[in-house]
Amino acid sequence: MLQQPATRHRAMTGMGNTTVLKGIGTALPPHELAQSDVLDQARALLAPKYPFFEKLVPAFENAGVDKRYSVMPLDWFAEDHGWADRGAAYMTGAKAMFIAAATDALQAAGISADQVDTIVTVSSTGIATPTLEAQAHAEMGFRRDVRRVPVFGLGCAGGVSGLSIARRLAAADPGSTVLMVAVEACSLSFRSDRLQKADVIATVLFGDGAAAAVIGAGSGAAGEVTLHEGHEHLFPDTLPIMGWDVDETGLGVIFDRSIPGFVTDEFRPAIASMLQEAQLDLSQIDRFVCHPGGTKVVEAIEATMDLPAGALDAERATLRDYGNMSAPTALFVLKRVLAAGQTGKLALCALGPGFTAAMMPLTVPP
Repeated sequence: MLQQPATRHRAMTGMGNTTVLKGIGTALPPHELAQSDVLDQARALLAPKYPFFEKLVPAFENAGVDKRYSVMPLDWFAEDHGWADRGAAYMTGAKAMFIAAATDALQAAGISADQVDTIVTVSSTGIATPTLEAQAHAEMGFRRDVRRVPVFGLGCAGGVSGLSIARRLAAADPGSTVLMVAVEACSLSFRSDRLQKADVIATVLFGDGAAAAVIGAGSGAAGEVTLHEGHEHLFPDTLPIMGWDVDETGLGVIFDRSIPGFVTDEFRPAIASMLQEAQLDLSQIDRFVCHPGGTKVVEAIEATMDLPAGALDAERATLRDYGNMSAPTALFVLKRVLAAGQTGKLALCALGPGFTAAMMPLTVPP
């Protein structure tokens, strides 16, 4: 006899129309990689093939990355791997990180998995069908009628854009609870078969991780972070700046050398335009919370936004401790900023393939 589906959860009692961040969680894979060890391994694998490698060694030393975490141990990258190996590593590693980050966020929110009405899953570094929230469904204990919204291709902007999607879904269905999980296994894109500088820079910066957020109705009172409508700004004629090359071996990173200069020229006008859409201006923002794509990008943001040098301290600390994890990274920074006691108007910002800027205003009461 077929079981009846579970009743969709609603948490309407005493709640207003404000959409709030109820909990935030993060997770890392098991293998910690020191930057010095990554350099040694990269030198052993790449220097014999690429005469330019030694000229790029200072990038490892000046990247602002002390360590990062990987779904696979360092020696795994010494062997050649195709789509099947990379896909299997992604499926195992990303699922584990999804479960860990989602569990952390749900515990922070004080709710259980069967109270989640919608799951937004953001990932661009692997392919899983059924998608990760389905892979984790039984172990997490999600209901059978939970709504699934998998999102692919947002890259480094995925954490901010994914949070914006989740916020819209929660606001459109008052009383519902939305779980957003951003999961990336960037390390699996390592390539020893391509003669491109971008692949070395990716090796310098990339790490793996996951972040999750629980979003629902609240009052916006003390202790509740209000999420306002998110915005995006796509720059025309910029498709080649960032993304993936797809071939028989796997995904190959596209990083244009113009990115820091592009940030210097274009980031401030884009953020100002999006804030204007939100009926805000730059002077009203107490803290910009930014995705740290790399040290040069962080420096470019500080310069173009007229911030004091070193103002983006949480961004630098996140980059130092975890590397660039793509989509989850901005939420790692946000978690650190909130833990430090930051209040006021915040603007969560990131740049990603498109080329696109994503921004979400937040209000953190004292």
